[in-house]
Amino acid sequence: MKKKVAVLGATGSIGRSALDVIRAEGDSYEPVLFSSHRNLGGLLALSQEFPAAALALTGVETEAPPQGVLRGMAGLRRGIAEAAADMVVNGIAGAAGLEPSLLALEAGADLALANKETVVMAAPLVFALAAKRGRRILPVDSEHAAIFNLLEAHGREAVEELILTASGGPFRGCSREELSRISPDEALRHPTWKMGPKISVDSATLANKGLEVIEAAGLFDFPPGAVTVAVHPQSIVHSMVRLKNGAIYAELSQPDMRLPIHNALAYPLCGPCAFGRLDFNGLTLEFEKPDLERFPLLPLAYQAARLGGPYPVIYNAANEAGVAAFLAKSIGFLDIPQVVEYVMSNDWQAGTWNLREAGVFEGLALILETDRKARNAAEAYIKTYSR
Repeated sequence: MKKKVAVLGATGSIGRSALDVIRAEGDSYEPVLFSSHRNLGGLLALSQEFPAAALALTGVETEAPPQGVLRGMAGLRRGIAEAAADMVVNGIAGAAGLEPSLLALEAGADLALANKETVVMAAPLVFALAAKRGRRILPVDSEHAAIFNLLEAHGREAVEELILTASGGPFRGCSREELSRISPDEALRHPTWKMGPKISVDSATLANKGLEVIEAAGLFDFPPGAVTVAVHPQSIVHSMVRLKNGAIYAELSQPDMRLPIHNALAYPLCGPCAFGRLDFNGLTLEFEKPDLERFPLLPLAYQAARLGGPYPVIYNAANEAGVAAFLAKSIGFLDIPQVVEYVMSNDWQAGTWNLREAGVFEGLALILETDRKARNAAEAYIKTYSR
């Protein structure tokens, strides 16, 4: 019997990779739902290829899309509830992906998770709901997918440290003076991965790695201090674990998101896969420490992870606002971490934050309200810039 799969963010980079896997392994999967934010043309093209799948266009709330296309977040909620998917691939970018993750679990689907903000913002809610529904959360980010596999192979109790690799982005050798002149177009040219605008900028600032540190601590229940980062420009080693005896084990493959997506869709099986196979001929691997002074969004992420409570939500919201302002050319590249640091320094009354005692959707409301306040604080601060 084919596994029923919903792909959220189907017209983005993760969605396109998931569709490549589904096409290559079509005897195993049946698409039942595709969503996109605004790419109606992309959705309609998918409908021609997979006519049985429902379509949802989340970025349209008022104007009517063509007949049969679900509209807005209400439409996506309905689509997820009615799709009866066995697995939902969540490739939606940013905080907008949180509610769909919860809806997928609530509907009884396993979650193949590329949306790191789901865990960054709401780890207690997400894992409580997954446990209640008896569903799995399978990471799709290449780093977390690698850690997942390594922990399964060696056992969590044997592992002392999680080591996330980072390409270092396109500017790892640049001085602060050079970084101050970086344009949005330059920040979008990632040397290894083809990604959307927001995550490309995050990779350039190392905010993406900061979010992945918070995500790894939440996904695998390790303290932030046991999650470290190694810059690895070739992006061949996706992550490593250090065992308590000091030995380090790594997962290696070509940088191809289709491999971790294949693994998540096929789990718990380990079947043949055409993607990501590695040839060692002529291969050179380099590693170095991240520069925390030139890329302060990484240490700020560790601070947010250590503080816990609302601070991961605040870090993410302020960074999203800063990236949007940078892409709009309202602030400079080095101003993004200043925005995040300023917003995190505000008084957030963290003592009133307790997701563990909240119901799922009451907790979601608290998270979204904190997210809104942090974005407002960031946007107000951004307006003080005179660029």
